[in-house]
Amino acid sequence: MANHEQRADALYRGGKVFTGTSEAPVEAAVAVSAGRILAVAEESELRPLVGPATEVVDLDGGLLAPGFQDAHVHPVVAGVQMARCDLSGERSIDGYLAAVADYAAAHPDAAWIRGGGWSMDVFPDGIPTRAMLDTVVPDRPVLLTNRDGHGAWVNSRALDMAGVDRHTPDPADGRIEREPDGTPVGTLQEGAMDLVGALVPVATPQEARAGLLAAQRHLFSLGITAWQDAMIGVFPGNPDNYSVYVDAARDGSLQARVVGALWWDRDRGTEQIPDLVARRRYGQVGRFNATTVKIMQDGIAENFTASLLAPYLDSCGCATANSGLSFVDPAVLREAVARLDALGFQLHFHALGDRAVREVLEALELALAANGANDNRHHLAHLQLVHPDDLKRFAAVGAAANIQALWAAHEPQMDELTIPFLGAERAALQYPFGDLARAGARLVAGSDWSVSSPNPLWGMHVAVNRTVPLEAPNASADSEPSRPFYPEQALTLAQAFTAYTAGSAWVNHLDHETGTVEPGKYADLVVLDRDPFAGPTEEIGDTKVVMTLLEGRPVHIAES
Repeated sequence: MANHEQRADALYRGGKVFTGTSEAPVEAAVAVSAGRILAVAEESELRPLVGPATEVVDLDGGLLAPGFQDAHVHPVVAGVQMARCDLSGERSIDGYLAAVADYAAAHPDAAWIRGGGWSMDVFPDGIPTRAMLDTVVPDRPVLLTNRDGHGAWVNSRALDMAGVDRHTPDPADGRIEREPDGTPVGTLQEGAMDLVGALVPVATPQEARAGLLAAQRHLFSLGITAWQDAMIGVFPGNPDNYSVYVDAARDGSLQARVVGALWWDRDRGTEQIPDLVARRRYGQVGRFNATTVKIMQDGIAENFTASLLAPYLDSCGCATANSGLSFVDPAVLREAVARLDALGFQLHFHALGDRAVREVLEALELALAANGANDNRHHLAHLQLVHPDDLKRFAAVGAAANIQALWAAHEPQMDELTIPFLGAERAALQYPFGDLARAGARLVAGSDWSVSSPNPLWGMHVAVNRTVPLEAPNASADSEPSRPFYPEQALTLAQAFTAYTAGSAWVNHLDHETGTVEPGKYADLVVLDRDPFAGPTEEIGDTKVVMTLLEGRPVHIAES
């Protein structure tokens, strides 16, 4: 019942409300006071809360919902890339090279040409060459990371400066793509990126802060009010984003609620744990809480570094000798997980291949046996391949399945660079969202931006339809919207909506204050231009954000 003794600061009426406490939106109005939800009820019941100073907002048939939360995202990196040579808007080799040439011409004093956002499927065999870049920038070093951050495209000047040639060995955690005589082609995979990346000038603290704030504005425009940054640490070309967040939280410019996942250095062992404890202690400021540790257990399938139980296939369909990489030795992983869990850290894993998923689940089982149940709320992200035998283990260890739904669709990188090298039987196990839900796993959702779009409504569209919205960057002229990607793994819209709201609020330890529209919770809300539950599922991705609210205050209002 509404408290009629208290007046509302705002009343939202004239639409439906997805409260998150039921599977379908309800006909209701929402009253907000002092940054919190005061009441959710029929408009007639809330009318006594309306006073002279109350703002009455007409939803115009739209939907009011909890603010979205991204459980796996890289805003500082994405924001900095937006200000550099950003290739994410192009979809051809000529387009990429023109963008690089334009950027170089516009920045004649830049010692390095830095940026990223290219897609592997644009290039033959997924491998861009140094010769391509040499045609547009022959005199300055160039390093451009691909859209997933697991590879870099470099020119000859960059390789020469780093001393990388046909005699340079591959690092243990990466690969130099080579010509037949061993000469580097110009693509560096995984840890091999550091061979050149170590020379790249680091963005200034001012550039990193500007990147964070630009990213925050963009995420607000998509209805996102909280997130988990999945990579807090120092990386080639970027300063320590820990300090960027702490400073922004301290001065109040960080408005969103953010959990920081402290990077586990895979070149070190458990001796780094005291450092992580110290960073956690000093990394809880304002709306930023560095209370998680991120462990990257494997790579990605497209460059054959995702860790698999059985080998990759070659172009002829025969088994190779390569089953991918486990970046952290399983024995070290088990010890680290048990110790970090005992210290109260949440653990956030990059686990894309089925062997990596199994290694992580086994480590969590041992930690549970050693330490007992707790409220750390561990989660495994990406989950491209999960062996059917492992589906029920998520619920058994209390770990969430952190899905990047936009990837679960037919698009060139999937159809040309992944499925042929997994084989039909194994490819059919990809992104098993439906099976995970049926096995009792808690679903949470993230984007991995700048790897892919952070638009939650596009992610929901794919989760439900298993096809890419035609507006999405990973769509192409060859996309086939009528051909769903293993549709038996589709989610309902309610399941997808919940993953992006209450699910991610749970994994961020924000569920007591956010994630649903209920009296007493923060008024972290999003207003949509329509009720996507009411229309065809094929139109979910057309839904737009009208307004985003943090504690009842608009942080984004769409231009009319």
